[in-house]
Amino acid sequence: MKGGKPKSQAKNAALSVNKKAAAAATKPSRSTKKDKKAKDPAKPKRPPSAFFVFMEDFRVQYKEKHPQNKSVSVVGKAGGDKWKSLSDTEKAPFIAKAEKRKADYEKNMKAYNKKQAEGAKDDDEESEKSMSEVNNEDEEDDEEEDEEDDDDE
Repeated sequence: MKGGKPKSQAKNAALSVNKKAAAAATKPSRSTKKDKKAKDPAKPKRPPSAFFVFMEDFRVQYKEKHPQNKSVSVVGKAGGDKWKSLSDTEKAPFIAKAEKRKADYEKNMKAYNKKQAEGAKDDDEESEKSMSEVNNEDEEDDEEEDEEDDDDE
């Protein structure tokens, strides 16, 4: 056998390609950017947890002690280790700050949702009004066409 694959290997190669193509065809496609809703820039950001409130202060302290360090991961690991070593009483101020920020966030979200609901009502009223105006104009146009048809006869 010069220069070619045996028939059994050629069949196996063809089958393996088809299996891959079939698997790719049955796989659900990933969502595209078109599928995602646009984010509202006016929507309030979620509040940080107690750990992230702690990390805000910790990052500043760590950078003062280690100015040569440029790695974010090292700061994060050190902060995580420090947070784990803190007692509940040491964590209390950060938990209190996080709860205060959460309360502010909930207040802002209520105001945001209320504003969104009012905006949606205004849009609905305008669309209903425009719908009735469009329908009235169509009816008037039909009546005018009927009158013109009567004049032609």
